[in-house]
Amino acid sequence: MHTFDGVPAAAELRGTTVVVVDLEATCWKDGDINASEIIEIGAVRVTPAGSLADRFQTFVRPKEHPVLSEFCTQLTHIRQADVDAAPAYPEALEAFANWADQLPPYILASWGEYDKNQLRRDCRRHAVTYPFGRHVNLKKVYAQHVGKPPCGMARALAQAGLPLLGTHHRGIDDAVNIARILRWTWGMEDTP
Repeated sequence: MHTFDGVPAAAELRGTTVVVVDLEATCWKDGDINASEIIEIGAVRVTPAGSLADRFQTFVRPKEHPVLSEFCTQLTHIRQADVDAAPAYPEALEAFANWADQLPPYILASWGEYDKNQLRRDCRRHAVTYPFGRHVNLKKVYAQHVGKPPCGMARALAQAGLPLLGTHHRGIDDAVNIARILRWTWGMEDTP
């Protein structure tokens, strides 16, 4: 696979199964990102033909900061009741990994490095093994494709002429929107 600065070209990901993951995590208006814990895992499989297939979503019950801040609930629209009824991180991660492992061989991808790093942070926090292999930063893939500096997902959607679907800062909705951007870089029509 040809890369520029370690980033594969969008066209080179085509023909590969890509699992796009997006996380939401505990947050505070002026909080430390290292204190954040995952509260939602959303993922969608993009088939080698570019179809958006199998979706995965789970809320996650945070361990160290079990009560969501008002800032967090307003940003994510995730309710306290959603996380109170959710599995703890080890069980949620296992469910996600089991779902992904039933798919054809895949590359894990997200918008930026945050999601990969947060998965790893929470694995360390809970003393569980990080279960995924290769990760691709689709923010860099998109930036390379359009020849512009990296930008946020919402701006990339606007630049591509794609409407934002669902609720921004919800894991499953953002995963679908990121997958749509990937399809756009492949020259495919938008079919949510």
